[in-house]
Amino acid sequence: MSATADHAEERTNSAARLGFEPGQVVQEIGYDDDVEQELREGIEATTGQELVDEDYDDVADVVLLWFRDEDGDLTDALVDAIGLIEDGGAVWLMTPKTGREGYVEPSDINEAAQTAGLSQTKSINAGKDWTGSRLVTPKSAKAKR
Repeated sequence: MSATADHAEERTNSAARLGFEPGQVVQEIGYDDDVEQELREGIEATTGQELVDEDYDDVADVVLLWFRDEDGDLTDALVDAIGLIEDGGAVWLMTPKTGREGYVEPSDINEAAQTAGLSQTKSINAGKDWTGSRLVTPKSAKAKR
């Protein structure tokens, strides 16, 4: 396998490890120059389609929400994200790691998720500068057990 193929496989495995599946529609919110490009590419490779942006006018299977402390109210952002997904869908909340600009305290994530009616099911290292939290509605959290 070539180094390029190894690198592509690494990105794809990262996205598959997060639970992304072929055919899923992933709506991305909060994109900026600082996001983890390799993760984005891996999600696209795993799902077999490009990420859709904030202007997408149908429901998605998953919302990929990049959120920094200065982006406003996290609870509002999560409530908006819930409205964009299918029943049983998930929100992957990506926040900067500790010490990075825009870092969000884990307690703030937990409080905002609970207020929005979401449960955190998984946390992951989403790249060099980002941490990911998988958030689901309690009903879908039970269905996944």
